[in-house]
Order: sequence, then structure tokens, then C-alpha cells
Amino acid sequence: MENILKYFKGLSEEQISQFKQLEALYTDWNSKINVISRKDIDKLYLHHVLHSMVIGKILPFQDGSKIIDIGTGGGFPGIPLAILFPNCEFTLLDSVGKKIKVASEVANAIGLKNVTFVNDRMENEKGLYDFAVSRAAMNLTDLVKVCKKNISKTDRNALPNGLICLKGGEMTEELKPYKKLASVYELTEFYSEEYFKTKKAVYLPLR
Repeated sequence: MENILKYFKGLSEEQISQFKQLEALYTDWNSKINVISRKDIDKLYLHHVLHSMVIGKILPFQDGSKIIDIGTGGGFPGIPLAILFPNCEFTLLDSVGKKIKVASEVANAIGLKNVTFVNDRMENEKGLYDFAVSRAAMNLTDLVKVCKKNISKTDRNALPNGLICLKGGEMTEELKPYKKLASVYELTEFYSEEYFKTKKAVYLPLR
């Protein structure tokens, strides 16, 4: 939690309370349904929550923005972002029902009102969104293929509508088709912790 408070100033009491509740909730649910690796659950805030929230550093979403989290798993990056941006609407989608169950139970427990959960594949999603976000869910080309149809043509944020995904490691080949369009962010631009040295975020406009 101290890292969240260090990097994100001005959180409301409700937001701080919601973030604080995540550890106990995920630890409990993870013991029943494994959505986070056993070795990672002890580093929930650093490896999952803070990592997810970097999207809010890259683009602080305007109120009223609609965002879909593709392959949300147990709720990352969607739940931390929904806490951070309470006046935006988030749809968390995953094809695995038990993962959606964990994410929805956590969201309900902390009183998140701005999230909708969908147990389906992105190919079947019909809604329109300002941004799609994802955390290492699939290859960039596959992500673009499944979400391009869902990106609204009307911009309301500082960046044109599109995709923001969190990645790790070498991305040269993956980025080749998009080298003129994509913006790549090293997460060490935002965070000083060792964990983020190999982590990246990719923004790709898709209007």
C-alpha cells in the first residue's frame, strides 16, 4: 500500500479503503480459486495492483470514459483502474468463468459501482469503448484483431482512442507491424522499483 500512496497522491478515503481491502480478499479467494500464482500473492500490490495502475499514469482517463479490460483474469488491470477512476465505466471480460467470479466477488466486496463483468471471448463483444486495456493477455496482433471493432470513433481523452497493454520482455518482433503507430513506455519512467525494469506498456491508436 505504501507504494500506491507514494505514486498516487490525492486518493480519497474511499479509494484508499478499497485498495487496502484487496490484499485480504485476493488472499482468501486465491486459496479457493487460483487466479494469482502462489509466489506472487505476497507481492500483490507491487506485481499486480501498482503494475495495473501505471495505465493511469500514461493516460488519466476523462470522466465518462468507457474502458474494456480484455482477459482480465482475477481483475487486472481493470479493478485497480476502476478504483482509480470512479467516474469511468469499466467492462472486465474473460472467457474463464471462475476468474470472472473472483473478480466480481472482489469488486462487490469493496463496493465498486463502475464495473460490469462479461464471461465471454472478446470476439463476441459488441460494445463500443474509448480504450481497450490488457495485461499480457495475448500477442499484440491478436489483441488488435479482436478489439479494433469495439473502439469508438469519438475521442474524449488526451490520446486518440485505442489499446493500452502491459507487456514484459523483448517486443521487437511483436511491434514490427506497428512501429510507426505504437508508443512504447518503459515502466521505469514512472516507478523506481526493480520489478519494473523489464516491464513495458504499449499504446496503439485504433480509431
